[in-house]
Amino acid sequence: MITREYVRAMAVYNRWQNENLYGAAEALSDEARKAQRGAFFGSIHGTLNHLVWGDQIWMSRFAGTPRPKADGIPNSPTMYESWDELKRERAAFDEVIVGWAEKVDPAWLAGDLTWYSGGAKRDMTQPAGLLVVHMFNHQTHHRGQVHCMLTQCGVKPGTTDLPFRQV
Repeated sequence: MITREYVRAMAVYNRWQNENLYGAAEALSDEARKAQRGAFFGSIHGTLNHLVWGDQIWMSRFAGTPRPKADGIPNSPTMYESWDELKRERAAFDEVIVGWAEKVDPAWLAGDLTWYSGGAKRDMTQPAGLLVVHMFNHQTHHRGQVHCMLTQCGVKPGTTDLPFRQV
């Protein structure tokens, strides 16, 4: 379904876009980042927290990394209260994802993964490659929400277009 090269490219893209959005969000006050804006996870801060949570839960399934400290989706927006702590965790975890992507086994990508879904409350089995695509798609989806909220705050993030990533 997907290749190691795809996984590497998306991991690097994820890191680049997180740097982009966090850099833009840095221009806002903590109050502005935490203001409720009608997004699914409420605020810029809450949505960025959820993104870290989502990456941590999927990587715990893919690579055995520690599970997130929040115990589920409902608690994910408040996982890191401090902006500095959230920024540090995001940057550090992006390196975990990139490091995993550098070594991901093509045979693993072609196989199935079974995990317990807290959302579905049952064990599930899906193709591992599809789940990796889902993780990257989930990141892009919620970063788009953050981009919109930043734009509404008058902050203009940099380009999000993959072909324009500086190598």
